[in-house]
Amino acid sequence: MTALAALIRRDIRIALRVGGGALIGVLFFLTVVVLMPFAVGPDLALLSRLGPAILWLGALLASLLTLDRLFMADHEDGSLDLITMSRTPLELACAAKALAHWLAAGLPLIVATPVLGLLLNLDMVATGAVALTLLAGTPALTFTGMIGAALAVTLHRGGLLMAVLVLPLSIPVLIFGVAASQAAIVGPMTFGAPFSILCALSLVSLVIGPFAAAASLRHGLD
Repeated sequence: MTALAALIRRDIRIALRVGGGALIGVLFFLTVVVLMPFAVGPDLALLSRLGPAILWLGALLASLLTLDRLFMADHEDGSLDLITMSRTPLELACAAKALAHWLAAGLPLIVATPVLGLLLNLDMVATGAVALTLLAGTPALTFTGMIGAALAVTLHRGGLLMAVLVLPLSIPVLIFGVAASQAAIVGPMTFGAPFSILCALSLVSLVIGPFAAAASLRHGLD
């Protein structure tokens, strides 16, 4: 547990450095949300209806933008070999790295959501619903994307491959995240059903993601 905690602290410190990736994701999220009202136009009603989808799409793309460095930086400096050969099970190490990535890159997106919701003409209830669904759904984006990041470690076109692999797996999270947000804001669907499915997707990715990523790393580094 001490080794895992040290790994989490190390990855968070690296991500929060200038150029570490966490700030890039937040700036991209901010850019998407700020530019969207200019594209939609002055129709505030339309903007508020599209608000949850815009926030979720921005969070998805921002998460995907920073996932390519999840294992790549460690592979370049040799740290990944040390992690693979350590006594700590590789599955737990992958889960710790994904948790650190979510804390550094995913959690700031959730914190920024209430402020960015004002730009999309969302009230406090709507913004709170979107933030809650992002809190439940962004772990699924991280742990699912970790599989693509692990596959992309030893490939020359890893970034393109990761996008092709991760985006289809992220579509269910996007669908139920937006559906839960819309249900909380306008109905008529109940909030509990899509939100429960969203939480289930995060739990499934939390279980499957580390094992799939560890298997990919073992196969790619052998």
